[in-house]
Parts: sequence; C-alpha cells; structure tokens
Amino acid sequence: MASNGPGKGLGGRVRRGSQLARSGVRGASGFATSRARRITGGEDHGRAHELWAADLADVLGEMKGAAMKLGQLLSFVDLDLPPEVRSIYHDALSQLRDAAPAFDPDAIYQVLEQEYGAPPEAVFASFDPEPIAAASIGQVHAAKLDDGREVVVKVQYPGVAEAVRADLRNATSFAPLARFISPNQEIEPLLDELRERVDDELDYEREASYQRAFATRYEDHPFIRVPDIVGDLCRERVLVTEHIHGTRFSEFTDQATQSDRQRVAEIIFRYAFGSIGRFRLFNGDPHPGNYLIEPEGSAADGGVRVAFLDYGSVKMFTRERYASMRAVEHAMASADRGSAVAALREAGFVPPNAALDEDLVYEWFLLYTQPVVAAQPFTFTPDFAAEVIRSTTDPRSPYSDVLRQLNLPSDYLLLNRIQWGLNSVLGRLHARNDWRAIRDEYIDPDAVPATELGELDADWWQTRTPRVDPPA
Repeated sequence: MASNGPGKGLGGRVRRGSQLARSGVRGASGFATSRARRITGGEDHGRAHELWAADLADVLGEMKGAAMKLGQLLSFVDLDLPPEVRSIYHDALSQLRDAAPAFDPDAIYQVLEQEYGAPPEAVFASFDPEPIAAASIGQVHAAKLDDGREVVVKVQYPGVAEAVRADLRNATSFAPLARFISPNQEIEPLLDELRERVDDELDYEREASYQRAFATRYEDHPFIRVPDIVGDLCRERVLVTEHIHGTRFSEFTDQATQSDRQRVAEIIFRYAFGSIGRFRLFNGDPHPGNYLIEPEGSAADGGVRVAFLDYGSVKMFTRERYASMRAVEHAMASADRGSAVAALREAGFVPPNAALDEDLVYEWFLLYTQPVVAAQPFTFTPDFAAEVIRSTTDPRSPYSDVLRQLNLPSDYLLLNRIQWGLNSVLGRLHARNDWRAIRDEYIDPDAVPATELGELDADWWQTRTPRVDPPA
C-alpha cells in the first residue's frame, strides 16, 4: 500500500503544486495536440495519450484531496476530445473513483484511535484493514457492530484537511486571471462558496447530518435508497453508515440490459430533480462511484433500485433562490426570450448594466436546458455532454465573448458541477425519455406521473407523513 500522505506546510504546498503542474503540462499538451489533430485531420497518438493519462492518474491519486477530486470529475465528464481519446482518459482515471491508491493502514488506525480514544477493535466487533474503496479525502472499510449489523467506515486521511485547504489557497492565486478572463465575474462570493463547501466535505459529522436529512426524506422510497447513519459512531474524521451491497455503476453499464440501463437513468434523473423540487436539497457529487445498483427484486416493483452514496457536498437552496431558479426554468420552457433574459438578470447571471447580445445569452442557456425544453423524448449522449462543456470552455465557441461578460452566482457553483456530471452519466447510458414531463412532476402540482416509476413515486409521496420541507 502507498504510505505517502498529503504534504504539510509550505514545502508540502509547493511540492503538491509542482506535481500537479508537471502532470498538468503534459496532460494539457496532450489535449491541445488532440484538438489540433482533429481540426487538421491528423491521427492521434494513442500510446502517448495512454502514458499521459496513466501519469495523471498516478499523480492525482497519490496527492489525494482536491487534486484527486478533480481527477474523479475528469474520469467521467465528456471532455471536448475525440471519443477514442476521451475513453483513454476515462479508463485511466476511473480507478480514482473506486480503487485509488490506499493509505498506510497504521496511519488510518491512528486516526481512528484519535477520534474514538480507543483502537478500532474496541469500537467494532470486526474491522477489515483492507479498504473497499479509496476516495479523494478518505477511504472506506467494512466493519461489523456488536449487534451484528454490517457497516462501512469512512476514515479521513491524516493531513488531508491541511492539503485540501492548501489547494484552495493555491486556487485564490488564480483570481486575477479569472477577472481577466471573465471581467464581470464576482470572484469572492464564488471563493466563499467554495470554502464553505470544502469545510463541509472535511467535517464528517456535518456530512452525517446531511446524509441523515436525505435518508429521512427518502425513507421507504420504492426505488431510491440512502444508507442509514450510525450517528453515535460518527466523528469529525470518521463516518459510519449501513453497508449496502450492490453493483458499481461501471460494472453495471458493462453488463446491464437496455431496459435496466433506461430504468437506472430515470432513477438518477428523478433523484437529482426530485431532491431539488421537493426538498430544495442538492447533492453536488454526481460521479458514478457514488451509485450502487441493487439487484432485481430490491425495488417495490421487483426491478433494480439505486443507492446514492457520499453526502459531503450538499447544498440547501433558500426559498428565494429556489424561486429565481424556477423563474428562469419557466421562461426557458416557455421559449419566452425576453422573460428569460430578465429572469437571468434577476438571478444575477447578467450584471445590471451589461450590454450583451441577448440572443446569444438565451441560446447558450437553451443549450443547457435542452434535455427538458427540446422536443421530447430526448436522448442524452456523450456528444451532447461534450457540447455543453465545449460551449463554456472552448475559446472558439460562438458564446465565448458573451460568457466573459456574465457572472456565475455563487449558489450555482455546485449546480453547474452536477449539470456537467449528470449529462455525462446519462450520456453513458444513452438515456431516452420524456424528461420534461418527468421534471414537471416535481414542480407542477397538477402534473400526472409520466412513467411507471413516476406512479410508484407519486404513490409513495402521497403517503409521506409529514411531507418534509416542500417548497412554498
């Protein structure tokens, strides 16, 4: 097992920065070369990309923290690269979701003893020293309680909190560049939001409260499952939850029937939109390592169901922000260009006195909302996911000039992250459905269930007592 932890102090911060810079330069060179060859019609050097991708996975995996979380994101979002090159990076970085380099077991035991004041064998009936998963800021071990319950224990890596905060301090140095690239962007609110979300992810007791909030709201749901929390055993650096046995998303996509793939896609979509629409809650970590597919017979109707893991990055929207989001969505769905731009101004996307090409602003948001405003049914594809990312990140994009003049409200930081992630996950499943009708079930009190899963969900929702936090 690897025993190298995140660097500490100034030397560690500089070392982490130089590691990422070296690997980033090589990876960026590969991306640039691939784009150039696509434009000029040349062929990509597959072996070179394999080496760059493997090196990037090694560096980000060993660094843990925010750098590794970046690798997890890159492992499934559909980058603006030719499909054959995109798959090389997906394959190499996918190990960061489930099987990243594990930490020295002695260091993990030390964290447990510090948090409990006793060794793990005194706390758990059994504790497996081999992790079943290793993530960006902690790794997960199987254990049993004295009453026989199977649990998983997520233990935060020693020193990772300091390393992640160092990464965030490094990020602040890019603020002048960000202002140059996007002069109307309010940088400090975004950084404040990022710091708040980072603090959430580093505090496992806070994560336990978020997970409990989701578990309570989805109790007895017919096809969505959230693991229960063992609250009396959670600590700032230790999270204990029930152990759910299921198939990882990547394994599921390799072997599932088309029917099961479409079912899982609809469940993932309903979980994302239903959580916001009913509870104003939002789980901002959509990477596929956080989905477990439970087998046939586990759901109320006998089909597969999905368990959703990892609640370190959660946002609850205020009623005011939720109302502004609904106003933007309603205007886009109504194809009302004037109202849409006015709603975007009200939401804070368009600075008050900015003179923008409103047609381009509208078209860009139309692309983002295409799955629910386009002719239905709509099919998610990797190409669509890549197009959405390209519209924002490619300087050759027709929207690039107008994007420089927009402002991303801080509340939308996580929402933007899940937009990219959800598009890529559903694109991997080639999910096809009437997504507008499904979305409407969660925002229109008069909407009727659009699918069989919708009927199950509606029946469950009607029996919820009390209904928790429905938006006004």
